Amino acid sequence: MSMDIGISQLICADMGIEEFLSAAKTAGYESVELAMKKETPLSGSTTDGELAAIVEQAKTHAVSIDSITIGHCTGNLLDQGEAQARSIEETAFALEAASKLGASAALHTLGSLRADLYYDDAYRNAVDSLKALAPTAERLGVDLAFEFVWNGFLFSPMEVRRFLDEVGSASVGFYFDPGNMAVFQFPQHWVRIIGHHIKRVHLKDWRGRALNGAWTPLLEGEVDFAAVMGELHAAGYDGPLVSEVSTSLASLEATAQAMRTIRAL
Repeated sequence: MSMDIGISQLICADMGIEEFLSAAKTAGYESVELAMKKETPLSGSTTDGELAAIVEQAKTHAVSIDSITIGHCTGNLLDQGEAQARSIEETAFALEAASKLGASAALHTLGSLRADLYYDDAYRNAVDSLKALAPTAERLGVDLAFEFVWNGFLFSPMEVRRFLDEVGSASVGFYFDPGNMAVFQFPQHWVRIIGHHIKRVHLKDWRGRALNGAWTPLLEGEVDFAAVMGELHAAGYDGPLVSEVSTSLASLEATAQAMRTIRAL
């Protein structure tokens, strides 16, 4: 695997899959991350034939499908009972779909807390959920990578490392996004501490702190990408770098060029 320049379909939500694949190729991206959502061509009810058609579209546009985002789940991996079981089943379907697309990673955000779902219970439930999913991920060769998305769960890199150590599977890890960490902390700290658990990397940039900040084009914010890349190299990460930079901030082409600059650091 090499550090391909990739792009997530999440930032091109108004495009269909084939239009997105074409736009990614034209803008200079080498791989794509497709978004699995409810009631879209890639969803929890997509057939094997439809998945095969998407694979052919990617071949036509000469871009590889490296990963997917799992956004169709109606359950909650942080919960227990029926909601947990439903999300495990939905996630297992997504891992199977990712494998059939030729993707080697799937992003998950785990779920959400509630007033009556206490943090310590959610922690134990999440560990159990990921342990239940690990054999499927291992069998398929698809990494299940969860991302920190400000859902009130796992706010510390040391907690993330402990959490993944408890899950105990090389096929379950972390989806690192320096922009998400820069809002509150220093992203390079997360890379050093989480290390080999990092399975995929999104790229975003941020200037400011918490509610007083804002997203920026890559290399125009406060993320120290030289430090981040240094830690990624030290951790042995050589997977794709995947853009999640909104087109309201920079064109697809400009972001791809900035990513090449970052890759060279």
